[in-house]
Amino acid sequence: MEVLKSKKVLQDFIERQKEMGKKIGFAPTMGALHDGHLSLYKAAREENDLVISSIFVNPTQFNNREDLEKYPRDINRDISILEKSGLVDAVYIPEVTDIYPEKTESQHYDFDGLENEMEGKSRPGHFDGVGTVVEELFSQVKPDNAYFGEKDFQQLAIIKKMVEKKKLLINIKGVPIYRAENGLALSSRNQRLHEDRRVASAVIYETLKKVNDWFRVITVSEIKSRVQDIFDQQRGMQLEYFLIADEETLKETDFFYKDRKFRAFIVVVVDGVRLIDNMPLD
Repeated sequence: MEVLKSKKVLQDFIERQKEMGKKIGFAPTMGALHDGHLSLYKAAREENDLVISSIFVNPTQFNNREDLEKYPRDINRDISILEKSGLVDAVYIPEVTDIYPEKTESQHYDFDGLENEMEGKSRPGHFDGVGTVVEELFSQVKPDNAYFGEKDFQQLAIIKKMVEKKKLLINIKGVPIYRAENGLALSSRNQRLHEDRRVASAVIYETLKKVNDWFRVITVSEIKSRVQDIFDQQRGMQLEYFLIADEETLKETDFFYKDRKFRAFIVVVVDGVRLIDNMPLD
């Protein structure tokens, strides 16, 4: 596996691969890698000649400076995980100036309103930061296919919208959420939780399964009330929000339409660590 530590080294590498006609699969990350990330590379390995990872903690998508500072970083561990996986041909580890050559600030994007729902309400400017770094990485890596996890479903929808509006020739592939044995969605932030709290946090997934059972049986308001009751009983957990939204528009719904696809979204703060999850409702 090649470790590419500058934009220039990456560009030379990509040019050689393109000359050989290789199809490139790409999955950008912010490091603190886990099996959920590896599931992206497994998907990419099946569909591409070459698989590239990137590791870059993007400062412009953090609204909370403390969250940025606490974000887990261990680049040597991450490189070791990628090498041992055998799934990745190269990893790009840019400096901030490789992504933001002038000012470390975001472009402004219009994602047709997707950016104003859910996470956008509590994290203003977050998706401008996501769009900026992903567009720049796409321009440098030049992938044919790019892979993102469905755990960050709103982010996935926004990247698809950006590619559509910018008319980029990249296929965006969503990869199902990778869960621990107890159902907890794997996340880099989980590493900040003590083991007993990771075990207790399985209640998030269990709640989503109950929501799927209740879907179309009781009203949305009744579902939301039941979910709130569940987390009112959990020690050290705070339900930041729970909602059911249209998968296409991400707008919250209070009524089930037969011809639309819906998904439940939840954010729970566990001992100060913000965990997100979602589930399609059938």
